[in-house]
Amino acid sequence: MAKQPELDDFRVPYFDGGKKNSKFSLDAFDPAAKPFSTGSKDSDRVRLSAIGAELETLQECLHAQQKRRVLLVLQGMDTSGKDGTIRAVFHDVDPLGLRIVPFKAPTPVEVAHDFLWRVHAQAPAAGELTIFNRSHYEDLLVPTVLGELDAQAFEQRCRHIREFEEMLADSCTTIIKCMLHISKDEQRTRLQARIDDPTKHWKFDLADLDARKQWDAYQSAYRDALAATSTEYAPWYVIPADSKTHRNVMVAELLLRALEALKLEYPPPKESLKGIKVE
Repeated sequence: MAKQPELDDFRVPYFDGGKKNSKFSLDAFDPAAKPFSTGSKDSDRVRLSAIGAELETLQECLHAQQKRRVLLVLQGMDTSGKDGTIRAVFHDVDPLGLRIVPFKAPTPVEVAHDFLWRVHAQAPAAGELTIFNRSHYEDLLVPTVLGELDAQAFEQRCRHIREFEEMLADSCTTIIKCMLHISKDEQRTRLQARIDDPTKHWKFDLADLDARKQWDAYQSAYRDALAATSTEYAPWYVIPADSKTHRNVMVAELLLRALEALKLEYPPPKESLKGIKVE
């Protein structure tokens, strides 16, 4: 009998101190795979709804306790579905205690500081679940592809990221990082759909086509970045993302597992409220 896939089968091996993790290759992951699909899009949506109900309760406990912090990082090529994942996975989650941070090109003020300056200010507070829609990894990937970071500068930024994430983890932050792995063919389809639909033009930028021309360079940069920054305290997972419903279920399953591991509970009842009657 074939082995059933497990979430950790899609985890990037932990960085072992070497310059490159020779065990890891994005080519080993099929973007069209659906290992955690429940059989159809409709059944995937049913499963996602069930997970959403569990996430809602766990996130409420997280917020009520005001002790732990959770950070979900979503990275991926254009059209890989970062926005769609957030809408689907957190559809049933109370926005109280939930925060979404989109990272775009840094402003002049942000550029004047170190590259993690703007990121640290957005890290989750106690009791908060924060989602990074893109992240500090943009400041590693983009300049690498553009030739603005040499090998030494790349390794230095990777080290700074590992140390930054270790500091967050030491401060009671659970970190889950997901690379939404889309194929070049599927990206073409989704970009064309945006061009063909006038109501989607606001989501399209001609710069997306320039980035597409550098597809291989971005895949290489992602491979090296993930290999150098996947750690026990901040692991990377490669999420096959050609199927939107499968992508959503897999991210939700990862988040559910992480929250369940925290053994979250509601705070104990307040003795001072016993017997009080509201007039």
